[in-house]
Amino acid sequence: MFRVVLSISTGKISSSVLLRKLGNYSRKNRLYKAFRELGRVLRTVFLLEYISDAKLRKQIQAATNKVESYNGFSKWFCFGGEGIIANNDPEEQEKIIKYNTLVANAVIFQNTVDLTEILQQLKREGYLIDPEDIKAISPYLTEHIKRFGDYWLDMDIFPKALDEIIALGV
Repeated sequence: MFRVVLSISTGKISSSVLLRKLGNYSRKNRLYKAFRELGRVLRTVFLLEYISDAKLRKQIQAATNKVESYNGFSKWFCFGGEGIIANNDPEEQEKIIKYNTLVANAVIFQNTVDLTEILQQLKREGYLIDPEDIKAISPYLTEHIKRFGDYWLDMDIFPKALDEIIALGV
């Protein structure tokens, strides 16, 4: 195993080639078995750390919740089929995923701009804005979106300059 690590670090073999070979090798291969056992040891060590460290569990749970929130938000924009891609063409699948991500990111951006403007308005009105409260705000809002509504673009209206929007001063 040490020789494999040295071969990768010196560039004699790429990690992708090694992974491909290990994936195709027979389960009887000694190198395959050694890496499999190393993986089991690392997983066991991680699980023991996870069980014994409440802070680590909390951090992982928070990250998982963020990812699941985004996935639910993104899935909400998949019109029809509840996010199931019914096409077997890999290029079409990739397009569907990328378009959905683009729409979700555009809405997140607009939500962030809207929330920033609201917070600035509240600050101008004299409300105290606690940074801890801002941390709890999520840009994954959908209640205000007409999912199947009519939309039009007015190309004569320009958005505010970014420097007008950014400064919250909190």
